[in-house]
Amino acid sequence: MGLKDDLDRFREVGEQRREDLADFIQYGDLGESLSDEIRVPIKIVDLPEFAYDRRDQGGVGQGDADVGQPIGEPQPQPGDGDEEGDPGEEGGEHEYYEMDPEEFAEELDEELGLDLEPKGKKVIEEKQGPFTDITKTGPDSTLDFERMFKRGLKRKLAMSFDEEFLTEVLKVEGVGPHRAFEWARGENVPVSKPWLEDAYADIPDGKRAEYDSIEQVEEEVERTSIAEKIRTEGIEHVPFRREDERYRHPEIIEEKEKNVVVVNIRDVSGSMREKKRDLVERVFTPLDWYLQGKYDNAEFVYVAHDAEAWEVEREEFFGIRSGGGTKISSAYELAAELLEEYPWSDWNRYVFAAGDSENSSNDTEQRVIPLMERIPANLHAYVETQPSGNAINATHAEELERHFGDSDEVAVAYVTGPGDVTDAIYEVLSTEGDAE
Repeated sequence: MGLKDDLDRFREVGEQRREDLADFIQYGDLGESLSDEIRVPIKIVDLPEFAYDRRDQGGVGQGDADVGQPIGEPQPQPGDGDEEGDPGEEGGEHEYYEMDPEEFAEELDEELGLDLEPKGKKVIEEKQGPFTDITKTGPDSTLDFERMFKRGLKRKLAMSFDEEFLTEVLKVEGVGPHRAFEWARGENVPVSKPWLEDAYADIPDGKRAEYDSIEQVEEEVERTSIAEKIRTEGIEHVPFRREDERYRHPEIIEEKEKNVVVVNIRDVSGSMREKKRDLVERVFTPLDWYLQGKYDNAEFVYVAHDAEAWEVEREEFFGIRSGGGTKISSAYELAAELLEEYPWSDWNRYVFAAGDSENSSNDTEQRVIPLMERIPANLHAYVETQPSGNAINATHAEELERHFGDSDEVAVAYVTGPGDVTDAIYEVLSTEGDAE
């Protein structure tokens, strides 16, 4: 086996033994991972080994050596590491299965049954696609001969008729070119009157009364369809016309970059204690990894708020805590300003907010909902983290749900413990519809 085979085998074993992705999201240590490298712990399996009964010192094969001493191997000597001394300061290396955000997104799709298809926004390149467009002019090298031949053949089928049968019709007593032409029109035979006149002139006088009626001709003369005649005799000539010419033209394909900006909003007021903050991190962190894996270019903005809002770095977003009150609209006002750098025409937008649903009086109805309606986004989401169940004044999520109903542009999820986290993630990611 080569090095690549060894690496593939290593990853296969890692996939089999690593912690289940849902368990990792709900209960694992997310802080061990980086923004672009997810580290999922591998379950260590202890291999079986023999244990000797120290009470049994006799019997066949028993010697004077210490129990468990390997045969033929030198015993530890002073200086080999068994001497007394200070313990080492370097930590042991833990086992992790590492995946990038793209692999994480694929795994989460499979785990939760998601199928989010990112939308391309900004056109970065126009290139020639397959020659599927058709024009009436173009270079000879792009002439669609097959198409032209089919049009000419279709015309030939429409214009052709059984000349031998029509000649026999002209031999009916009393039927000249004029009556034969009227009969042909009734039979949808595409013969011209000049052709009948020329054919009639070629018939000797003694043959112009060979049949008593056209019905007799139909009974005695076999009529051959044009399609059958072409199959048996082939085609000598296909009547092409200038208007039959069509030229293949390449389709112009717009290569669009899939850009996304994610605004993460978190309530950091005094009521957001450690358990609530942990649940926010367990929902938002996998959402960030997932969207980063789905899009070509992902930007993340982090907004913390109590009664006021301010932008923070990701490193402090989940740990920050304030003693102030709560005014959620302040965060959406700041988000609207920050999103001006990411035009809706070029960027996909997600606005995710989380908290314990406690908000200042009337702020949700009078300020937050109108702001959410004014900020264009693929999806607005609010995640309520309330480990002890709903508090009396925790009504923000319910008001959003009541106002927006089943809208595919707004998702509301409730998390009371780690076991609800993956359900909340599914609720958020499966809500977005196809509306731009």
